[in-house]
Amino acid sequence: MPKYSKATQNMVEEDMHRFKKGTLKSGPGGKGGTVKNPKQAIAIALSEAREKGMKAPKNPEEKTKTTSKRATAKRAAPRRATAKKAAPKKAAAKRAAPKKAVRRMAK
Repeated sequence: MPKYSKATQNMVEEDMHRFKKGTLKSGPGGKGGTVKNPKQAIAIALSEAREKGMKAPKNPEEKTKTTSKRATAKRAAPRRATAKKAAPKKAAAKRAAPKKAVRRMAK
């Protein structure tokens, strides 16, 4: 079974032609400048195809987000609350006598 529909393949082909001409722009409204990387050109074409509802594989970033959430949930589930050991209390340090009292005693 092919990964892409024929329409998606055509869209990628068109965007690659625009990339080679130097007219393919990135970002909203083309404000990101011209595309310099062919992989970026393919990514833009697939993204546009997904927006139009054509058959294209899911975005790899979305896949990693879902798997990381599942992995986190699986790791967090078996954990049990363990009793924390109380830290030993430190003895209160004796404060030095105020300076005024020391002066009075010296006189």
